[in-house]
Amino acid sequence: MKAANMEKRLAGIAAAAAMLAATEAGAAGRAPEAWTPDAISTEGYESSPAFMPDGREIYYVAADANFRGWRIMRSRCDRGAWSAPEEASFSAPAPTIEADPFITSDGGRIYFVSARHDPANADFDIYRAERRQDGSWSEPVRLPEPVNSPASELLPRVDGSGRLYFGSARAGGFGQSDIYVADERAPGEWSVENVGPPVSTGANEYEAEISQDGSRLVVVADRGDRSHLYTFERRPRGWVETGRVAGRLDVFQVGPLLSPRGEWLLFSQAHAARSGEMFLVPLVDRPTERWPPGCREDSPGAAATSDEPS
Repeated sequence: MKAANMEKRLAGIAAAAAMLAATEAGAAGRAPEAWTPDAISTEGYESSPAFMPDGREIYYVAADANFRGWRIMRSRCDRGAWSAPEEASFSAPAPTIEADPFITSDGGRIYFVSARHDPANADFDIYRAERRQDGSWSEPVRLPEPVNSPASELLPRVDGSGRLYFGSARAGGFGQSDIYVADERAPGEWSVENVGPPVSTGANEYEAEISQDGSRLVVVADRGDRSHLYTFERRPRGWVETGRVAGRLDVFQVGPLLSPRGEWLLFSQAHAARSGEMFLVPLVDRPTERWPPGCREDSPGAAATSDEPS
């Protein structure tokens, strides 16, 4: 019986691999292109971008060339150019590791992960801060259990209904790490559940980007080779895997971010000249969004949601 089950499992894996190979390039059939603005591109690794709704501020993760020592940085569009990056105002002092910023669609909150609570500087938990009227951020608040756990949580993402998606290696999952979704039923009162198969499996799913309408997921998963980006769509019977984003097979991908209408995807992977950079790929044949936000003196942020094609 065990042998028969193993044969079925291997056959399923082979079938899934064949399907993913057939859909690897995605609907648009275009390879990802390096996108990181020159002002923030360094010899280190830049990843996990987040934009204010007006497109005039970018928050992102800066790491060393080996993707270690993560810090959250900020750059602002000023007179048609991105400013020199600086540490986010809510950042804990170095060498505390912090990563994965996400800004809600109304610009009112920023979520991120931090090890500021951990003397060993290793355990990531989810924090959030509120945007004040003067444009500053409040003191970050660590989310309570059951959102955070003794294990690390990664890449917090909030859909248009307010549901919080994240990866976690907590006990009781299907694999090394799984994707979870949390609902804040009342201020400070949360319920959390595993998204479940086929999103969470016996492999290592540790990041998930959710579209604002909640219909699409982009999951970072290591299925035994390296971490790659897998796409899912919500159907009447649940989530269905639809393909793999065409990143490089010889390196890992990380930090996915969908455009507001889900037509474009930013993510990061190794770059031959500059360690790690942000890359942009369309997910539809004819995108209508001008995204990511440009930084031009004559364009005060409308590029984030414009209907003009790129």
